[in-house]
Amino acid sequence: MQRIGLTGGIAAGKSVAAGRLAELGAVVIDYDQLAREAVEPGSVGLDEVAEAFGRGVIDADGALDRAALAALVFTDAAALERLNGIIHPIVRRLAAEREAAAATADAGAVVVHDIPLLVETGRGDEFHVLVVVQAPVELRLERLVEGRGLARDEAERRVAAQTTDETRAAVADVVLDGTGTDADLRAQVDGLWARLAAERAEELAAEVR
Repeated sequence: MQRIGLTGGIAAGKSVAAGRLAELGAVVIDYDQLAREAVEPGSVGLDEVAEAFGRGVIDADGALDRAALAALVFTDAAALERLNGIIHPIVRRLAAEREAAAATADAGAVVVHDIPLLVETGRGDEFHVLVVVQAPVELRLERLVEGRGLARDEAERRVAAQTTDETRAAVADVVLDGTGTDADLRAQVDGLWARLAAERAEELAAEVR
């Protein structure tokens, strides 16, 4: 099994890269999706979030009010750290279960851990290859405002809550340029996939010699 860590600043293009890797045959473990599962109605995670931040972050249907929670944690570093302390252990357990299932199904699987806060959580050394998707901050802010409808100040808070592009690049094995079109980024992923496939073939050949 080949384990790949994938990360990048918000709106840099990581989701496009992850989608293309899945199309090429990788098993992509989406940590944003796992984080949503961690706080589904009735979950222990949701109960812990409500206990930490109050019932105001729970909507009338008993689900997490993500907007209310975001308003709290993206303006308060301590609150964000407290939230991460609840969510991250649950997400890691779920991710380990997904990876184990992938390995059981195919010992030669390529498993991509799509982790927005991979670098921030100190996980850079856990993977065979660490891939970072980069794009300039101003472009990412523009995408958040024009593409996702966020207010400019909200977009700036979300970018500021993550580490810097320089820090991510410093620990990356591969940096993909998310500045251009989605097609440009997918083509870069195709090139990376071909290189990784060649490396796997070389390792397999070495094992059977």
